[in-house]
Amino acid sequence: MDLELRQLRCLVAIVDEGTFTDAAATLGVSQAAVSRTLAALERALGVRLLRRTSRAVTPTGTGLRVVTHARRVLAEVDDLVREATSGHVHLRIGYAWSALGRHTLPFQRRWSRTHPETDLHLVRVNSATAGLGEGACELAVVRRPLDDRRFESAIVGLERRLCAMASDDPLARRRSVRLADLAGRTLLVDRRTGTTTADLWPSDSRPATEDTHDVDDWLTVIATGRSVGMTAEATANQYQRPGVVYRPVRDGEPIAVRLAWWKDDPHPATQAVLELLTALYREA
Repeated sequence: MDLELRQLRCLVAIVDEGTFTDAAATLGVSQAAVSRTLAALERALGVRLLRRTSRAVTPTGTGLRVVTHARRVLAEVDDLVREATSGHVHLRIGYAWSALGRHTLPFQRRWSRTHPETDLHLVRVNSATAGLGEGACELAVVRRPLDDRRFESAIVGLERRLCAMASDDPLARRRSVRLADLAGRTLLVDRRTGTTTADLWPSDSRPATEDTHDVDDWLTVIATGRSVGMTAEATANQYQRPGVVYRPVRDGEPIAVRLAWWKDDPHPATQAVLELLTALYREA
């Protein structure tokens, strides 16, 4: 069965306008073309969609259901067209856990002031590419290198590595911790998007690990005291949680913050975003 969008548009136009003549005028075709198109649609579906009298055209019960679906399909097609053709006026930036930390709000405000022609949206997608590979965004903020050759990326700044722990944890009394302080603990990690692995420790003193897949779950478990976590400074800025405190890891290497984009289809605003983010991190 092959349905065509023009057939669905024809059906909707007839129902909306009430006559074949008015539908033809709306569609910019002849009345005969409207009749042929509707007949082709009814043959394809094997059902009668409209009742025709000398005074009016009304949908059958099945016709009403088909028209409802047709409106939804046509609306989604219109959205698809807008999405494909308005890429220069809309910009979605994906992130997995924490967007830009304390730079998030300054970035949004400065962008709206300096680039009002491009509507900016931040999108949280907990995937390895922060939504870039899934088509959920045009640019992505990531905190570990992307091995996928489809993407380019550039470092825009560095963030401290922090340890998250329960507020009543003995280590919480310290101003900072060392990697060795965590060797005997259980570390909660997100293997898909996280920046922490057991490889940060010597092979003979690595902490045990448990998996998590969401920052809210990560915080909830850490608050119980059962596990600790390690994360970029941005997480502490965006996710303050009662019962959880963050302490700098003195000997933990800083975490590079990268902006990533499609190599063969970069958004026109990519360079402007790169420059603004780099400037914000340098101002820190």
